Amino acid sequence: MNRWFKVVLFVACLGPLARLGWKAYGGLLGANPIEVITHSTGDWTLIFLCVTLSVTPLRMLTRQFWLIRFRRMFGLFAMFYGLLHFMTYIWLDKFFDIHEMVKDVVKRPFITMGFTAFVLMIPLAVTSTREWIRRLGGRKWNLLHRLIYFSAVAGVIHYLWLVKKDLTKPLEYAAVLAVLLGYRLAVWAIEYFSSRRRTVVPGKRVEVVEG
Repeated sequence: MNRWFKVVLFVACLGPLARLGWKAYGGLLGANPIEVITHSTGDWTLIFLCVTLSVTPLRMLTRQFWLIRFRRMFGLFAMFYGLLHFMTYIWLDKFFDIHEMVKDVVKRPFITMGFTAFVLMIPLAVTSTREWIRRLGGRKWNLLHRLIYFSAVAGVIHYLWLVKKDLTKPLEYAAVLAVLLGYRLAVWAIEYFSSRRRTVVPGKRVEVVEG
């Protein structure tokens, strides 16, 4: 059942792209189709980053541990839509003009932050396989994949700096990300202070601090 559910979920994750393609085919992207494509792919990149980050707290809080099977797929879809977002910029917007792109990265902070978010996702996508987990070892692999936190933060900042008037949508992403990262910080704090209270020498009032 989980196998078929994963197939259905995979197809559903392609839905935003199919919808965008259908609108492009029907000439329904409006007066500025490049802007529509850019915003749509950027939105879905952030959505999939947040969905990826939500898997761990959701599986722990609900005890539905099988949810971990879908985390890698969500992460790769975040990279996929991020790549589409980036390609829209360098191809449809800048026509592969390297000089103009370098100027943008240097002079426009929101471009710099967006580029940073995309670059941070690359090693995560490359090392997402079981073979890379084996090569790096679980501890190093987990440390490397914490880059997703910085990528998501950079992506939200990119959106905040891009929007000039109505900040509602980027602030919604910021709020969701704050909850997801706040959960991880709370878990870390609980584990850290619990370890400090452990006494490993019986009969003596000695506090042993681990780590």
